[in-house]
Amino acid sequence: MKRIVTQPRVLFFACAWMLAIPSAQAQIDRVYDMKGDNVSGAVLDGSKDGVRLDKAGVIKAFKAGEITKIMFEGDPPQLTKARSFALDGQYDQALAELKKVKANTINRDLIKQDVAFYYALCEARLALSGQGKIDDAARRMLDFATRYQNSWHFYESAKLLGDLALASNNTEQALKFYGTLEKAPAEATKIEAKYLQGLVRLKMKQGPAAVADFDQILNLKSQTTQIVRLQTLSKAGKAVALALQGDGEQANELTNTLIAEMNAADVEIAARIYNARGASCEARDDLEGAIMSYLHTHLMFSAQPDAHAEALKRLVELWPKVGKPERAAQARQELQNRYPGF
Repeated sequence: MKRIVTQPRVLFFACAWMLAIPSAQAQIDRVYDMKGDNVSGAVLDGSKDGVRLDKAGVIKAFKAGEITKIMFEGDPPQLTKARSFALDGQYDQALAELKKVKANTINRDLIKQDVAFYYALCEARLALSGQGKIDDAARRMLDFATRYQNSWHFYESAKLLGDLALASNNTEQALKFYGTLEKAPAEATKIEAKYLQGLVRLKMKQGPAAVADFDQILNLKSQTTQIVRLQTLSKAGKAVALALQGDGEQANELTNTLIAEMNAADVEIAARIYNARGASCEARDDLEGAIMSYLHTHLMFSAQPDAHAEALKRLVELWPKVGKPERAAQARQELQNRYPGF
């Protein structure tokens, strides 16, 4: 029997050739979802509706709006840190890391998208908290949304553009951007679109239209965590809308229920509930009650910029009515210092 001998030199080049073959399976990305789970594999492609991941030959689709983050193979270490900082609300630190990223060394378009998105996200969040210019942040975010229309971050960028427009009192633009979210693939994002439009109509003093928006959410039967949270926010929004229509009693009943069930750790919900109570007190000519409610937002929940700014604005109006103009001046000064574009 003839013996076959494999030459070491031939074996070496064969192995080298096999290692050089690009393989999706050799690539390790990791997708994290809203439930706290994560799946590793190779992200094949992305669109505004989400991404597809190949895990050992099985293709799994993740919807935009249900993804928390994606860690890509080849991420610059600065991007990894920046992404973590941004998701933790530490936007200054995130920007500092992003500025160290060398864009010309990045080969994957999905990674380039993440760098551009998180840069725009951080600038937008800082501007909304009074630490940057709204117009500059809006331009950067619009540039991202225009350049990367097929990014899975697209709908999140549309929401932030709506937030920036609302902060600039451009309610028509805010409605336009929030309306875009109705085309999102995730059900919770579509529902959030209706809630956000309700907030715009509150700012436009359109009480009945806002109630109609919030009622659509409150009438839903779904009980997912995201939707239950949106229903709580919608109750607070509805209370403000009822107050706008002069129905202070019903608004007060609603806010009392919300406060009894409130989780103070959720700053956004807590701030909106106390502002809603302030509005209901104003509708009932209870000026002292309104001041106490807005003060609660000011002192306890200032980490929610839009609600905090609204509370300060109302305090500027209310303090003189109870004979304390000096307190109104203090509130005005803080409003101007923290939210110069409000």
